[in-house]
Amino acid sequence: MSTSLVENQFLRLVEIMDELREKCPWDKKQTIQTLRQLTIEETYELTDAITDEDWQGIKEELGDLMLHLVFYAKIGAEKNKFTLQDVIKGVCEKLINRHPHIYGDVKVADEEEVKRNWEKLKLKEGKKSILAGVPKSLPSMVKAMRLQEKAKQVGFEWENKEQVWEKVKEEENELFEAIKSNNNEHIEEELGDYFFSIVNFARFLQVDADNALELTNKKFISRFTKMEAEALKEGTDLNKMTLLEMDAIWNKIKKQ
Repeated sequence: MSTSLVENQFLRLVEIMDELREKCPWDKKQTIQTLRQLTIEETYELTDAITDEDWQGIKEELGDLMLHLVFYAKIGAEKNKFTLQDVIKGVCEKLINRHPHIYGDVKVADEEEVKRNWEKLKLKEGKKSILAGVPKSLPSMVKAMRLQEKAKQVGFEWENKEQVWEKVKEEENELFEAIKSNNNEHIEEELGDYFFSIVNFARFLQVDADNALELTNKKFISRFTKMEAEALKEGTDLNKMTLLEMDAIWNKIKKQ
């Protein structure tokens, strides 16, 4: 698609947003606070489409998120805080400033050096900690992954996956000791440490821990709903079945 066609479609979206904000009762009432939860929902819908590799869904959800971006910019302009042009100019300047190996004379060896330079530049821009860029409201598993990635950029990192696995086993032992203490607060703390080490091990295996868990969630949902359907075929439902009977159906489904 040519640049002019993209520009035309984007301007059309902006014009539609202006018109909706002026004429639609629902759009007129929205604030950044009322849009927040809707934006989170749209983001999760996009992640679902990405997990499923649903390209049609990805296209649709990207459009929905783009609408939200334009909506926030519209509200920002109404409150004389910033304009859509300010937003676009800001991200363009940020990308140029943080890619001196492309727009300057900095030399880099690989992507890891690019990421290290990125974090150093963020600190120069006023960030007080290399961890400051990790949003507080991120889901815990994603946050753990991002914290570990950030720490890696300053060299706070294990040398190999074998060391990380030893750490996992260490945290597992500490969890079992906490369970023996029967202290729920201590168990929770050690369980958190164990989860954090597992996420780190996944990172060393170059596996997205959050995506891996979501794939397992989807697999469980698929098998469980099939088990429910199978029980109905047999003229019963799960509430009336024993665990052994349910296990038999579950194992049958696993083999399919």
